[in-house]
Amino acid sequence: MPKQHQPALTRRAFLASSAIIAADATLHLSQPHAAPAGASEFRLQAAPARVRLLADPYPETSVWCYGGRVPGPEIRVKQGDRLRIIVENGLDEETTVHWHGLRVPNAMDGVPHLTQKPIGPGGRFVYEFDARDAGTYWYHPHQRSFEQVGRGLYGPLIIEEREPIQVDRDVTWVLGDWRMMPSGAISDDFGNRHDEAHDGRVGNTVTINGRVPDNFAVRTGERIRLRLINAANARIFALDLVALQAQIVALDGQPVTPHTPDGGIIILGPAMRADVILDMTGKPGSRLTVVDRFYKDREYKLIDIVYSDRPLREQTPDWPVALAVNPLSEPDLVNAQHHDVTFTGGMMGAMVMREMGRGMGPGRMGGMRSMMEMMHSGKIWFINGVAAEGHIMDPMLTLARGRSYVLAMTNATAWHHPMHLHGHAFRVISRNGASTRYREWQDTVLMAPKERVEIAFVADNPGDWMFHCHILEHQASGMMGVIRVAEERIRT
Repeated sequence: MPKQHQPALTRRAFLASSAIIAADATLHLSQPHAAPAGASEFRLQAAPARVRLLADPYPETSVWCYGGRVPGPEIRVKQGDRLRIIVENGLDEETTVHWHGLRVPNAMDGVPHLTQKPIGPGGRFVYEFDARDAGTYWYHPHQRSFEQVGRGLYGPLIIEEREPIQVDRDVTWVLGDWRMMPSGAISDDFGNRHDEAHDGRVGNTVTINGRVPDNFAVRTGERIRLRLINAANARIFALDLVALQAQIVALDGQPVTPHTPDGGIIILGPAMRADVILDMTGKPGSRLTVVDRFYKDREYKLIDIVYSDRPLREQTPDWPVALAVNPLSEPDLVNAQHHDVTFTGGMMGAMVMREMGRGMGPGRMGGMRSMMEMMHSGKIWFINGVAAEGHIMDPMLTLARGRSYVLAMTNATAWHHPMHLHGHAFRVISRNGASTRYREWQDTVLMAPKERVEIAFVADNPGDWMFHCHILEHQASGMMGVIRVAEERIRT
């Protein structure tokens, strides 16, 4: 696990200042917007606001957010509902909203200039689509997302199953990451070249549901469905839940065979989600600590789980935890068409390409010199040798609607990349040549340096779809492409 640059303001100082924050104030989102009778209609306004991210003596922080809060209002509907979301832009710059992980029509995907005209200051746009897949999702801008998300523009979107599993509490934790100044203000150094060429904008302050967390109150015998959403620009989380015997039941909103994560650690790259079943088996009055262990020599206490003196029940329930599957098309691996996708660039990129050269083939190695020349001209990250500039691009791949595909992806860089495909879910079928155990459905897959990952999906949602690294500084500096799914089946 990589070491990280140490920001000027330490997280320990902020945690020390936040001990007085009450658990109820820090860890429970405000009530979801109430939809009008007979309709699932919501309004979101993106605008500047001042919110309390930190405890006294720090002042409120100036942010950009939805509905005057961070995270934005939780949108919660039932599977099969039709959503109509009216977005108003109260910023002094253009914006959009992307519904991350949802298989929406292309015109509703929220990518500026690719799927819609950006919403200008004072303007509005109506997004309307069906909630096809149950699960845990989120929303955020795709216009200058490295800054707009980094200033607080994001929120959870929960689509409940038609028949949800039984739990005592259904809790959402939106994990945020901030680069804060000693004054308690957000640092303005967005989009700097160091962040772009390394591991992105990793901050010095982590929040849960918009506050530096302290305690999370539970009761012995309680069963909790915990929905984890990583809304950070670049921070990768590795949450140690081994003492809680957590079971993962969904990844990126899609059901997975219930299982305990390796070593009890749940790893979430930016934009990734996990639904976790927690059975509270501790003794009344006890406590345990959840630690984030991703960055070497930078482990820290995220939050304490504190048991009430009064148990809920003597033993945790044995209710079923498997979720009903969503209506996804199963890829035909026997007849799937294969495409190679290679990610290059970034600091130390040339060194990694040389180390991997034997396995990459002479054609790709021959492009290393031109890649280095482009990096000197300001382009930093590349997909198959191309660095994106803006959102309007010629497609890197054109796929036949209804056909199955396998993308064999190689991370020939020194950094992690959470790769996200819009408009589709895909199965992760192998890592470094070994078949995955659960063949999990995801929309964002985290790739380690030098790792090779195969994903498979059916190209069943027509349109031009973004395919990009969700470390937002990497996306902004070139690691983005367009995959086109043709309206009509392509003749071969």
